[in-house]
Amino acid sequence: MVSERGLEVLRVIVQDYVASREPVGSKTIVDRYGFGVSAATIRNDMAALEEEELIVAPHTSSGRVPTDKGYRMFVDHLADVRQMTGAQRQAIRTFLGAGNDLDDVLGRTVRMLSQLTSQVALVQVPVLPRSRVRHVELVPLSAARLLVVLITDGGHVDQRTVELPGRSAADEAGDAEFLADLRARLNASLVGRLLAETPALLADLAAAFPAEREPVVGRIVSALTAQVDDRRQDRLVMAGAANLARTSRDFPGSILPVLEAIEEQVVLLRLFSEMELDSHGVSISIGRENASAGLTETSILAGGYRSSAGELARVGVLGPTRMDYSGNIAAVRAVARYLSKLLGDE
Repeated sequence: MVSERGLEVLRVIVQDYVASREPVGSKTIVDRYGFGVSAATIRNDMAALEEEELIVAPHTSSGRVPTDKGYRMFVDHLADVRQMTGAQRQAIRTFLGAGNDLDDVLGRTVRMLSQLTSQVALVQVPVLPRSRVRHVELVPLSAARLLVVLITDGGHVDQRTVELPGRSAADEAGDAEFLADLRARLNASLVGRLLAETPALLADLAAAFPAEREPVVGRIVSALTAQVDDRRQDRLVMAGAANLARTSRDFPGSILPVLEAIEEQVVLLRLFSEMELDSHGVSISIGRENASAGLTETSILAGGYRSSAGELARVGVLGPTRMDYSGNIAAVRAVARYLSKLLGDE
């Protein structure tokens, strides 16, 4: 059983180790924090923490560092979540508020969060089964190319370039009257309808045009269908991977599994989806708790935000277990709350 003073000793060990990356000894604790007891007493407290597997000596006769269990104790019971400063909150509002559409806002979100935390920032793009089509636009780029633009009610704008088959067909597709007719039919069929309904609504569109138009219409329909499919798939937007290089010493085993997880996304998406948010809207998975994903030297901190369609998605950070949990919790919570507010106001 760890005493109240022992828990305070654990707190300062975590805080000092996170700040310095150096093992923390009893003399340092006495000199720096003034517990009002001798170094020998602090050593006894540290021995009790070590028996509970909350700290460990990385080298003989060295100070102590937190274990995964120690970080968990710190996060659950000892961490003081720092408040964001007024300047930081204003920076979040200003930077995210300048986004033009959902993709731009999410890109800004991870860039801002990686700067605030010095970790890899991740945001889950919401899957929007209730999202509806707001508008479809066809923009001729040349005689042989069209830009197909799909806009949803949540503000997402997806653009896809379509290469049109055959010179004559491309010339015909550039005809303003044909494009106007096709655009009108697309919007009449799709506007206000759920994304999930779009493929079925487009299935017979090509047959409504003369045979010579069907190849062009078919490619445009294929592009729209692919755009809808992309919106129905889970994916992550990430920034700050370079921060891993600055903390490579915190991965004494290998940083390779972390890099692979970032590249492939599937593992991180699964972890995100399995993380249950607490009453404060935050979830943290530490070290060996990520063993199933092969990320035992990594901590993942996630918060929840809601899209304009009301779907819950995750935003958070990934980094070594030696991270500033208090500061990162504050940053993730602030960004998640503002992201929900921003998308909810659209």
